[in-house]
Amino acid sequence: MIYRFGHFELDTAKAELRSGGTVCSIERQVFGVLTLLVENRERLVSRDEIIEKVWDGRIVSDGAVASRIKSARKILGDDGKAQRFIKTIHRQGFRFVADAKVAEVADRGGEPPTGRSAEQTWRPSIAVLPFRSIGDAGSCSAIADALPHDLITELARLRWLFVTARGSSFRFRGSNVDVGEIARLLDVRYCLFGTVEISGERLGVRVELVDTRDGGVVWAERFAGLLDDVHQIREIMRSQILSALDIQIPLHEAALARLTVTENLDAWSAYHLGLQHMYRFNRKDNGAAAALFQQAIKQDPSFARAHAGLSFVHFQTGFMHYSDDIAGEVALARRFAVRGLELDPIDPFVNFAMGRTFWLEGDLESSGVWLERATSISPHYAQGIYARAWTEALAGQGLEGRRHVDLAMRLSPLDPLYYAMLATRAFTHMMMREDAEAAAWAERAARSPGAHVLIALIAVVAHALGGDEVRAASWAANVRLRNPALTSSDFFRAFPMKSEATRARVSHALARFGF
Repeated sequence: MIYRFGHFELDTAKAELRSGGTVCSIERQVFGVLTLLVENRERLVSRDEIIEKVWDGRIVSDGAVASRIKSARKILGDDGKAQRFIKTIHRQGFRFVADAKVAEVADRGGEPPTGRSAEQTWRPSIAVLPFRSIGDAGSCSAIADALPHDLITELARLRWLFVTARGSSFRFRGSNVDVGEIARLLDVRYCLFGTVEISGERLGVRVELVDTRDGGVVWAERFAGLLDDVHQIREIMRSQILSALDIQIPLHEAALARLTVTENLDAWSAYHLGLQHMYRFNRKDNGAAAALFQQAIKQDPSFARAHAGLSFVHFQTGFMHYSDDIAGEVALARRFAVRGLELDPIDPFVNFAMGRTFWLEGDLESSGVWLERATSISPHYAQGIYARAWTEALAGQGLEGRRHVDLAMRLSPLDPLYYAMLATRAFTHMMMREDAEAAAWAERAARSPGAHVLIALIAVVAHALGGDEVRAASWAANVRLRNPALTSSDFFRAFPMKSEATRARVSHALARFGF
């Protein structure tokens, strides 16, 4: 896009500011701030939004923002008193006040758009458009704008996703919005569309996630309920849509990455292929995940989530006992998690990875602190909520763990770790001596896709405690077939439960079946 104001041209495709046709010397972040202000000139842009969009949310001081604003004004021949181009709104933010017009859509020529860093051009980007109303919405007409506004705010907290600001995406209204035009003007990979339909006392909302590269629908869902319950429905929709996007976009990106020659993968694609291998919980795939995360870091050393992925790989090595050097794996898991936190301290996955490292040491209290931080940063982060529930269950907080794991399963019913959520539910019953319920949940967990051998061992324990010797023996045979070396020590190392009474019951159950 090329914007013209005064004798200046702002070319977002070429990352150039030109004055009378001459390219001005301008720092990248100064250009990013100026671009953000020009693109959102119809509204005020807060300091927080500038940090989120230009610095990708990394922690910077107000002085850093003020410095870039001062530099932008100097290049434009403006100053803090005249404010002919950039106006300061005291204690709120800034606004571009000069008359700027779109001259043309520039030919990007393969160059990254400006206002976004090179890292932001390869990570997924999304525009959430205002929803379309069908029928007489009456007092509920505001939901067509309110829900996507909520989603934009919450999606920005996912950290791995670049979210177009409301001021830009809400320019596209109506039923004839062209996906290709949105992709071209906003430079986004995905669009979220929605319709709100009122019929009598019923409210229906349909959402679609569309890949702008080919116009294909990646995911769609419909929500319905009574108009009187509109606020409850709105909260359910918001949480479920956020959780679905957190799963569906990475799955789609990984599927596309598999079509690319491994050596040609960018950092984002390598990372997401690594995730798919990592969640399979076996030695071979764990090694493949490590190689892909290392490839991502080589291409972008500041990629915090790739460092967190390596932390998880070493956690898994210790958790599944792929190595005898558990202390060494803990140290490596901790080292990569610490590096991820240095790069992005408010990414929920990075905090989740740090919490897992303490779990390996049986330090459930420290683990809980980090997992609680992860879910505070992103309240809809299903895997963080599940891990928090698992820690609570092992610490003897059965009811609290049950509440959190039920929430995690509602938020992410297609999660790659769903089997672990089911096993966590089984543990919450086991801790409270509800053995029949524990056995039922453990059976579901062990039969779920992706469930690793330790989940099968939980089924042995649960059925033994529930008095079903036949099912317990069947799962014991399954465990020995998959890993004949597994012992009760491995079980308690993986699941460091604090209740001595529960440990004694579990130990006795394992011993009865030869573990």
